[in-house]
Amino acid sequence: MTVSATSSATTATMTSSSSTSSSSTLTSSDFLNLLVNELQNQDPLNATSTTDLVNQLTSYANFTSQQSINSSLTSLAGSFSSLVTLNSVNYIGHTVEAKTDTSTLSNGSATFGYSLSSAASNVSVSISDSSGNVVYTGTGTGNSGSNSFTWDGKDSSGNQLSDGGQYTISVTATDSAGNSVLNYTTVTGTVTGIDTSTSTPSLTVNGVSVSAANILGVTS
Repeated sequence: MTVSATSSATTATMTSSSSTSSSSTLTSSDFLNLLVNELQNQDPLNATSTTDLVNQLTSYANFTSQQSINSSLTSLAGSFSSLVTLNSVNYIGHTVEAKTDTSTLSNGSATFGYSLSSAASNVSVSISDSSGNVVYTGTGTGNSGSNSFTWDGKDSSGNQLSDGGQYTISVTATDSAGNSVLNYTTVTGTVTGIDTSTSTPSLTVNGVSVSAANILGVTS
């Protein structure tokens, strides 16, 4: 049988806990207060068992440890992000090669690169504008390893397109058996800035944002 006073105190504790939970995240102090109130207001005819008490104390210890770990991880993530940003600053002013497929048309041309796992029998290249419209189609070299393709900025009708637009290359490379041998496409350009608006800083290469993780090398 539950004593009336115990029931009232427990109800008050539950109400307080509910109010606390609705307004903020449960803290280790709140957790401990709930445990102490439970012990103070337990039914003397049906007291909390030793096993239950040990389990609750273990939960409290785990809860406190998890909070400490979460806090440490948050601090570590912030420090790592700052370190990545600091290291990215070193790229500014240097010419880099990066895995990406988009570049900005400048001085009437744009140069792309692509890597092949083995020699290709057929290599087709298409260039699309920022709206996804294909403006140029042609062919490329099929050497095993690195290849480059320089687009003269003219569409398929021979019209010179204006500088400043961003264009994306698409490469299809197959061997004599028709199997794809394309690894990835690249661009080479000077790093002019760093974008830190996202959790992972990115570099501005030829006017395009490129993840620092996609940098293959620094050429100058």
